[in-house]
Amino acid sequence: MKPGTEAVHSPLLSLFQLGELKLKNRIVMAPMTRNRADDKGVPTAAMVKHYGDRASAGLIVAEGTWPSREGQAYNRQPGIENASQIEGWRKVTDAVHQQDGLISLQIMHSGRIGSHHIKGVDVDHIAPSEIRASGEIYTDAAGMQPFDTPRALSTQEVWQQVDIHRQAAKNAKLAGFDAVELHCTSGYLPMQFLCSDSNQRDDEFGGSVTARARFAYECLKGMCEVMGPGRVGIRLNPGNTFNDTNDANPEQSHRVLLEMAAELPLAYVHIMRSPVPGLDAFAMAQTAWQGGIIVNDNFNPLTGGEAVRAGKGDAVSFARHFIANPDLVARVRDGAELARFDRKTLYTPGDKGYNDYPKLELEVEA
Repeated sequence: MKPGTEAVHSPLLSLFQLGELKLKNRIVMAPMTRNRADDKGVPTAAMVKHYGDRASAGLIVAEGTWPSREGQAYNRQPGIENASQIEGWRKVTDAVHQQDGLISLQIMHSGRIGSHHIKGVDVDHIAPSEIRASGEIYTDAAGMQPFDTPRALSTQEVWQQVDIHRQAAKNAKLAGFDAVELHCTSGYLPMQFLCSDSNQRDDEFGGSVTARARFAYECLKGMCEVMGPGRVGIRLNPGNTFNDTNDANPEQSHRVLLEMAAELPLAYVHIMRSPVPGLDAFAMAQTAWQGGIIVNDNFNPLTGGEAVRAGKGDAVSFARHFIANPDLVARVRDGAELARFDRKTLYTPGDKGYNDYPKLELEVEA
């Protein structure tokens, strides 16, 4: 697409009010695990630059961040549990705000997904039920390792996990985040509760679909008490089976959760395209949810603009396009060609494949 063509008129470049967030455009940076924090979960200077370089997005959703050490899934994954992590994230949010950007933190508790080779042998490994996820995870210490077998939470401990999510929102607010997002997909703790395969409980958090959805709802409720509902979102992907998560009826489960969340009401639902044939996640969200909708998965600037124009979503989030194009918004505006990312450096330490992708004006000068 050449400069001066239909990209200039893209719906992605229009303003939008998402809850209490005033987006300068509808181009959202999707949360991406990039493993660039230090070994204590503290955001690094590289992360400050990475997010600051992408502050032209209407909204940045920062990577999945653990609310407590037992919720850590990956090596070099950031946390939001202690003062050092809060201060590290404050440097990130300051860099984004200095350029008039908005940034939300995705709170991600891994539940049964993880390994003692990552979290440490003295850190608890928990889940709705004592069911080990099939599969392996990469560890810096021991290479590929099977997931640990989790311990099932008691009912009282489930409520403690709700409090942990509430505290994570408080810490995110202290760190300067404009919003928070609950990670309820990819086989992590809220989705483990939601799905019939991983939740075999018979208390108030298991059994019926409403009971299975209650954990995510209560976490959202606690986060809303801290941030205000206009600054809270949820990430969903009906039918996602990543990390060995399966549900007998993903459309029903997610519809019920959306209807419960509508009572709060949240700023937005961040929903991914469903991998299940015949399950239109975007259409389902439109019928079950009346608030803001961010759509995600395999969009480019052209198809993303078409999705907004067609009313499938109010904004579109991009992941891989933001990796290699820190100035994605400018490229959409100018109809410029998009650079491609290096898959080999997605999760490696350091700036290579993270902060060395040039902006368009630097490419032109070169």
